[in-house]
Amino acid sequence: MRRRSFLIRAGAAAAAVGGGLWLKDHVIWRRPRLAFPEGGTSGWMPFVVADAATPTVRVRIAGREVTALIDSGAQYSVIDRALVEALGLTRFFDMPLVAYGVGGQPQVGRGVTLDVTLGSLGVGGLRAAILDLGPLAAEAGLGAPLVLGQDILSEAVLDLDMKGRRARLADPGAHVISPALRPVPVRRSGTALTTEVTIEGAVIRAVVDTGFSSLVALGQGAAEAAGLLDGRPETSGSSIVLGGVARARVIEARTVTFGDDLWRSVGVPVFADGPLPHAPEALLGVAAFEDRQAALDLGRGRLHVSPQMDLTVG
Repeated sequence: MRRRSFLIRAGAAAAAVGGGLWLKDHVIWRRPRLAFPEGGTSGWMPFVVADAATPTVRVRIAGREVTALIDSGAQYSVIDRALVEALGLTRFFDMPLVAYGVGGQPQVGRGVTLDVTLGSLGVGGLRAAILDLGPLAAEAGLGAPLVLGQDILSEAVLDLDMKGRRARLADPGAHVISPALRPVPVRRSGTALTTEVTIEGAVIRAVVDTGFSSLVALGQGAAEAAGLLDGRPETSGSSIVLGGVARARVIEARTVTFGDDLWRSVGVPVFADGPLPHAPEALLGVAAFEDRQAALDLGRGRLHVSPQMDLTVG
């Protein structure tokens, strides 16, 4: 089963003590430079992959157009090793790092500095991890050899028009929230955006993950806390993750709520708990925004979503 749900976790192994965190954020993984045009946005970019719920857009690197996944669950941007070789990129930096997908195996790699164009937006000095993305990059999988993560999304507001299947990045200083959207309570956890969801009344904090296609996914511990592991029927599923495919148990939750919205009889993928000590216990995917608009502002810790019944594009 091709569920097209994703999570990349890349961590700097050498930045664990003392001034290492400052070094990671300001030197090794320093912020990219975003050059917005006069209108303050990249312009609307249509989704590329026709049968994927997740936002994939066309970008330009080194004179070549490639497909990129916009993934608010990815701590850093990531580029497939084969694409680096094909483009003949040379602006490398040496940094041991470990990356995990949900249920995937760890990889160790290094980084490359990229200049990327997204619509009318120029992104300079983007430091991306070089990893083997496997089915994520392959045409038989998602066909996205580039993942744009929280490093870019912390510098821009991501507007999603899920009904129109398009996305854009906007200058946070000039961005205006459409009156059709309402705020949803969220908070920042590191560079990620998290929100509360309830699974059959159990409150669980989930990472807002535009790289995940379903409504919600849980780790083993969160599924147990929600009472899903009570012997009810389950099926098996699979998800494309970093470097391969992860298996999941799919268990039906009677109710799931997010903000003011309620879903009934939801199939919830349950993954084995991740190997990282601070791995998210739950993911909220783009199915939460189906046929709606959303504005994700990771830098200022804000999320606005249009009501389910209001499909107007402002």
